[in-house]
Amino acid sequence: MPAIVAIASCTTPTTLQSGGSSAVAQESTERAADTINIPALAKVLETYVDDKGLVDYEALQANRQDLDAFNASIQIADPASYERWSESDQIAFLINAYNSLTLKAIIDESPIKNSIKDIPGVWRFDKHGLLQGEQTLNNIEHDILRANFQEPRIHAALVCAALSCPYLRQEPFTGENLDAQLDDQVKIFLSRPEVLTIDQEKNEVQISKIFDWFGQDWVPGFAPAEGFAGTENQKAVLNFISGYLDADAEAYLKAGGYTVSYSNYDWSLNRQP
Repeated sequence: MPAIVAIASCTTPTTLQSGGSSAVAQESTERAADTINIPALAKVLETYVDDKGLVDYEALQANRQDLDAFNASIQIADPASYERWSESDQIAFLINAYNSLTLKAIIDESPIKNSIKDIPGVWRFDKHGLLQGEQTLNNIEHDILRANFQEPRIHAALVCAALSCPYLRQEPFTGENLDAQLDDQVKIFLSRPEVLTIDQEKNEVQISKIFDWFGQDWVPGFAPAEGFAGTENQKAVLNFISGYLDADAEAYLKAGGYTVSYSNYDWSLNRQP
């Protein structure tokens, strides 16, 4: 038998800048949880998301008051307060906003679509209230999170409502627990064979298309990477991935000499059967 190893385990962006080191330097005691309706989002995730990250969209659509309450809270939140939050609070807030607004985009459709890609303009044109302004899903992901923070683990946390996306977590992200939550998300993501499969007999490594679309996000922290295989982006991604593997798989990736390819992406809706 082949030696196959799969470890168990989107308006104007300049209005929202990362606090970065300056936000940390202010040492403010103000936190996102003080003004954002985290309990409402927690209730949604606990009630309508199962342990595989699948969503009961029909039930959520029929009982959307908590989702709407959370989205109302991120709409009226004060931008000046956001600037005083720690970097981890800002990132957690933006991940929660993206995931919640994606849920909203799905249940706003009647009937519910079989794929988020069936909703015209869902990422680029549909605007949502955020910090007393308007942002598209693309703005939140690309123009704020990716532009203002050097944190590639967000790609294991942002859920675009497709089966090949990361699993939707059954709890909100919080600044206080962000590092542990993101690490857990990465481990869960990499445990899926469509996300990472290492076939040492065939000298093949297959990874998620997410690592293709956003491969450059790993370069600042994980390149140059000695050994490994593929392009600069692929080597950086594999360097990152290797830190989550057992010693044998880590050594295999570092040695190089294999081909790297990307798995097919399933855009079917991440709905409960």
